Amino acid sequence: MKLLLVSLFCLVSMGIIVTEILAEEERSGSMPAALSEQTQLCVLCHKIYTPGIVEDWLTSRHSKVTPEMAMAKPVLERRISSNAIPESFRPVAVGCYECHGQNASAHKDNFDHFGFKINVVVSPNDCKTCHPAEAEQYSVSKKAHALDILQKNPLYHTFVETIQGMKEIRDEKIIRLNASDTSKAETCYACHGTHVTVNGMKKISTDIGIIEIPDLSNWPNQGVGRINPDDSLGACTACHPRHSFSIEIARKPYTCSQCHLEPDVPAYNIYNESKHGNIFLSKHHEWNWTNVPWRVGKDFQAPTCATCHNSLLTTPDGKVIAPRTHDFGSRLWVRLFGLIYSHPQPKDARTYLIKNKDGLPLPTAFTGEPASEYLIDKSEQTRRQNEMKKLCRSCHNSDWVNMHFARLDATIAETDRMTLAATQLMLKAWDEGLADPSNPFDEMREHTWIKQWFFYANSVRYASAMGGPDYASFKNGWWYLTTNLNKLHDLIQTRK
Repeated sequence: MKLLLVSLFCLVSMGIIVTEILAEEERSGSMPAALSEQTQLCVLCHKIYTPGIVEDWLTSRHSKVTPEMAMAKPVLERRISSNAIPESFRPVAVGCYECHGQNASAHKDNFDHFGFKINVVVSPNDCKTCHPAEAEQYSVSKKAHALDILQKNPLYHTFVETIQGMKEIRDEKIIRLNASDTSKAETCYACHGTHVTVNGMKKISTDIGIIEIPDLSNWPNQGVGRINPDDSLGACTACHPRHSFSIEIARKPYTCSQCHLEPDVPAYNIYNESKHGNIFLSKHHEWNWTNVPWRVGKDFQAPTCATCHNSLLTTPDGKVIAPRTHDFGSRLWVRLFGLIYSHPQPKDARTYLIKNKDGLPLPTAFTGEPASEYLIDKSEQTRRQNEMKKLCRSCHNSDWVNMHFARLDATIAETDRMTLAATQLMLKAWDEGLADPSNPFDEMREHTWIKQWFFYANSVRYASAMGGPDYASFKNGWWYLTTNLNKLHDLIQTRK
């Protein structure tokens, strides 16, 4: 009976609400595209009960451009990579139902919602209806596998479980308790992702009464390696937040700052103090953040994270400098974020498959030798570095670019040597029984060793790569690499 009453209400109200939306958008000069009947019904109810979502969606390109219109654009201007979009989708805006009604049989979170079969979580497998190239690129990235990288690598898993969760003092000893789901969701797993599972249905109270919805575990979460209820990997909304799915937001460095922060991955902090960051912070309000393709010098005058890592870039006259990619490591030749040392980029994003010479799931041995079988070779490293240099040369001359990369190479080598010095001390401590190697992450000497490579060496490398001198010297840089090495030496020499 309730469903019938709601349906009648919707049918009576539809014309009024849709007319109001159209009138409002016409006044603002931003008319929505034609809406499917299903999306019209969604909008008219959610306009009342979750108006922020509707208003956000109305600002999006999805609400104003149909797939048919998008497919008609020249290839370089397209934001859509499919030529096989369902006929029923082509003439209507990408609205609520077009996203939340996809692939119902694959979604364990699908439920009956006032006569519609609706998925709670929109996954990359749903987005690939229109964006298959982007979804495929993302699926082979380290970001897509970020949760598995934490959970399936026993060393990383031990690291995460050791540093998070409750600690108590019992009998003058620190006792580590198992981390709760809450502490997990708000630490490493907030960025890496969680496994969103469905535990049946539950009843919740809303403004329109009691309704039944899927009971989700590890939700909400928008980590880059989230495992969704349809078993797909990743969350497009980590960078393109719902419901505007804005390319402007994805291109601005604030999006990357959600995760890439000091002390372990200080990219955003370093960018802010760099010359590029200075120009961005001073002039970004004058830039064209939505143009596709993105024209170097014309639409923007300094790179952001997206510029170097994934955007489609052209010269002002339309010559392609770099194609679009959603595999964010595909342009990189070296992995600055060393565990324990820097190393060539992995061949496979599933880095938990790597085995070093000691049989450990690490890209290098404790003594620094790379697990070369699992890493890209010299020719591929050179090819990728040359592609990155090509990006830099769109603004800088060759000598400037070459000297910058030569200095970066030297800095990487020096920080690896400083890490080796600390690791040799730690190996001595384990060998002499001064620390327990069964968990290399839970004692004071080990914490000091971890800081050497996890915080300080990373800071210097990122600072060299991105032009943030303070982070290479005093802000978690060389000063701390030196004092931390002295501290570790003293801790081991005292033998307490």
